[in-house]
Amino acid sequence: MDRPTDDQDIVEILRAVRVGDIVSGTITHVGRPHGAAVRLDGRLGLASADIGPLDVSWCRRSDGVIQVGRHVTAEVIDVDEKRKRIGLSLAATENPELWAFLKGLRPGEVLSGEVADVQRFGVFVALDDGPPHPIYPGVGFITIPELSRRHFNEVSEVVAVGQRVTCSVLCFDTYHGEARLSLRALQPDPFQEFADAAREGQEFCGTVTKLVPFGVFVRIVEGIEGLVPLDEIASIPVATPEQVVQVGDRVKVTIISLDRDARRLLLSRKKADSDPLSP
Repeated sequence: MDRPTDDQDIVEILRAVRVGDIVSGTITHVGRPHGAAVRLDGRLGLASADIGPLDVSWCRRSDGVIQVGRHVTAEVIDVDEKRKRIGLSLAATENPELWAFLKGLRPGEVLSGEVADVQRFGVFVALDDGPPHPIYPGVGFITIPELSRRHFNEVSEVVAVGQRVTCSVLCFDTYHGEARLSLRALQPDPFQEFADAAREGQEFCGTVTKLVPFGVFVRIVEGIEGLVPLDEIASIPVATPEQVVQVGDRVKVTIISLDRDARRLLLSRKKADSDPLSP
């Protein structure tokens, strides 16, 4: 049988491969961390193929899934003509229904479901339209920062098991085989709500929350903090913020600049009453 003998022939073979194709081959090498090289069957074997560590399995540890000499069936997830390489996913063929569902999601898409489990590291969501996950209690997952725009101390302050939620899709997490979701994305932005009513020159009584070399941060309403630059802390020049204020001080400040796009609020203390207020 005639075989290709130059790079152009291999490129032509690669051009016939499409992302989403199902191919088979034999594992020839297991690397670290737990990826694998595969010699594909037939003419595709002239091109390099591998399974990345994130694409091995959502069900089992990779040590039990990829072994030299094992014949595997996988889905093509990448074709790189420059490197003459085909990227494969075993997770796709192990969980075809789940893979198809997750691959079809788009960032910003809105999904609904029920909170299936609450952990200190995030929240699992059983999606209404999604298949079950082979390991986790839900195909959807919300990390702690994506739960709310408002400050909270415990996850239980935001959601509880059994609660119905509507979330925005962030991405397809190929390592865990789940849809990363956000509750925060669908909530009103408190900064924009504040900006609707605020104006330059407006005065507030706020609390100093942080001292930095270039100024201090002051919380003027719940969820809204602004920066008082060093040269706006006092009517006389100061070298460090500690010369004038401390964290927890109540101070009067004036808005000098509000940038909606950058979500940046600049404040001045010297334009308002410069004496700290009583707690």
